[in-house]
Amino acid sequence: MAQFTRIEGGFEFRHFHEVLRVEAWGDDSARVQVALHQIPANPLGALLEPRPELTQPAAIGDWDGQEATLVNGRLTVKVRFASFDGKPLPQVYFHDTASGRELLAEQRQHFWLPGARSFEPNADGSARIKQQFAAYPGERIYGLGQRTHGRLDHKGLSLDLVQRNAEINVPFYLSSRGYGFLWNNPATGQVDFSDNHTRWTMDAALGIDYWVTTADQPAGILRHYADAVGHAPQFPAWAMGLWQSKLRYLSQEELLEVVRGYQRRGWPLSVIVTDFFHWTAMGDWRFDPAEYPDPAAMMAELEAAGVKLMVSVWPTVSAYSENYQAMRQAGYLVGAAAGMDFQSEIWDKQNNGIDLPMSFYDATNPAARDFLWQQLKQNYWDLGVRVWWLDACEPEVNPSDFANLDLWAGPGAQVANAYPREHARGVYEHARATGDGEVLSLARSTWAGGARYGTAVWSGDISPTWESLTVQIRAGLSIGLAGIPWWTTDIGGFHGGDPTSAAYQELFARWLEYGTFCPLMRIHGHREPRGKLATGGPNEPWAYGERVEAVAGAHIALRERLKPYLTKVFEECSATGLSPMRPLFVEFPDDAAAWDVDGQFMLGSDLLVAPVTQPGVTEWEVYLPAGAAWIDIATGQAYQGGARVLAPAPFERIPVFRREGAPDPLG
Repeated sequence: MAQFTRIEGGFEFRHFHEVLRVEAWGDDSARVQVALHQIPANPLGALLEPRPELTQPAAIGDWDGQEATLVNGRLTVKVRFASFDGKPLPQVYFHDTASGRELLAEQRQHFWLPGARSFEPNADGSARIKQQFAAYPGERIYGLGQRTHGRLDHKGLSLDLVQRNAEINVPFYLSSRGYGFLWNNPATGQVDFSDNHTRWTMDAALGIDYWVTTADQPAGILRHYADAVGHAPQFPAWAMGLWQSKLRYLSQEELLEVVRGYQRRGWPLSVIVTDFFHWTAMGDWRFDPAEYPDPAAMMAELEAAGVKLMVSVWPTVSAYSENYQAMRQAGYLVGAAAGMDFQSEIWDKQNNGIDLPMSFYDATNPAARDFLWQQLKQNYWDLGVRVWWLDACEPEVNPSDFANLDLWAGPGAQVANAYPREHARGVYEHARATGDGEVLSLARSTWAGGARYGTAVWSGDISPTWESLTVQIRAGLSIGLAGIPWWTTDIGGFHGGDPTSAAYQELFARWLEYGTFCPLMRIHGHREPRGKLATGGPNEPWAYGERVEAVAGAHIALRERLKPYLTKVFEECSATGLSPMRPLFVEFPDDAAAWDVDGQFMLGSDLLVAPVTQPGVTEWEVYLPAGAAWIDIATGQAYQGGARVLAPAPFERIPVFRREGAPDPLG
């Protein structure tokens, strides 16, 4: 006989060795935790604790021997023992309260054993855990972070739950069936959205923890999710313009000359970037005096120009670093379950370009985060630096063996996915405590809840191809739906690209036109010719020829005109959890065709953007959603919604439409 116990906000079952807990967790939402013997603590989970207050108390029904029910607004959760199964086991079902329609249900892996969940013991006391749910014909799955497979709908795919360069694992999805789902576990593993089931697998964990929500529209689901894991702070006004970067500026003078180039052209610039190896050694976190002989003077000139400096901060620590021995002895470096305490390899300035083993600082350790901030404050902050580039923060383990990481918060297989979020958390919390009210870090990875720490992300080291540009559109929309709203790409791609090639100039121009409407507008890349000391060719817009330079000047000016509208959109983002870039179906959920469009997006509620992703075109097919009329911002031509149109798309611009009747986003 199962033991049923009421608890505050929910109930628990004990059945054999399994404990199953169901709690109301935010309006129209519920949290489910399952473990053997006892529910473990989950300090790295994404859900904010304590449990949020409800608008109305949840109704908790009694156990009648077969079923117990929790009703929390629009969401009804039932735990049932299906007596017709060979071995009755508890299963959890989620329904829309008003209609009774099933939203999601656990599904047994086999009619006898195992049930919907299975725990296969590991030698360290953890378990390889599987959690299975039913699959539904026609369901579409959106979100799940940033992926490189090039699809917006993840149904039918198998996804690794690990962090990699260009692959950001944020395990939240929005379903076309009207619910949102968060897998609240930072363990490595995978998820399969197959035709016969949805299955989450963790390589090593102590228990299951997931959260389900519902609302009448996608925007409501995303609001509930932001309420549960934390809203992004207000986006800084100074960050809304163009960011200029390349791999890499080799000196203080070279960097300043780029800023002067913008000034000579009368182009506003928000941020200039000094990339990796501006330091003396990996883990020194300071300017190399041979390259930056007078950083105070540099910062003064940048301040006079109204330009912020972003510095690259890697989590890697070389044995050559002045901090290595102190960090190693204090336990601030990531350990290894087997072998030596090195997790990657990369060259450093001191070793003539030969790859050497590197350690990572342990971002899950609060004391290690304190130590890192001491270095950042002394060597950057006190000079006036306020923008942080948290590169390679997956962490970029080589070989890719997260199970061998020994972290302060636990074994790597159990906690590694939260590493990049905790890294950004340390910078955010320390910067706020030091007096910065507008903290913004650009990171190559994050995890669920990362937005609350002022984290923007970019799409990693991507190829400079038309195919890659196409993938970026879906990747940016997906991570926005997963609750990470501040996002960007390397305009032009990262790995190569010849600024003197007419074919590449066209790609760069189209990418820049698209990037103008991304949350962050940022130029970066490792251009040809690529030379020694990790430096590439020029990457400023004027290096791409007169035609591209004209496009750049026009779009930098366009971005400036968009700033009042962007301010409104970013304020909405902080308040509601809606990403600035969003799929058409978020704004037009009643238009069935909008759910199929994955190559366009809405920027806020009033601008529709259709990037051009093929060379040599002068027209581009655009779907205009039903429920509104649309005006081409370049030509002024009006169109009715609910139709596909062939819009002008000359070299100088991509199709962009504003919603008729709304305030003009361009003023």
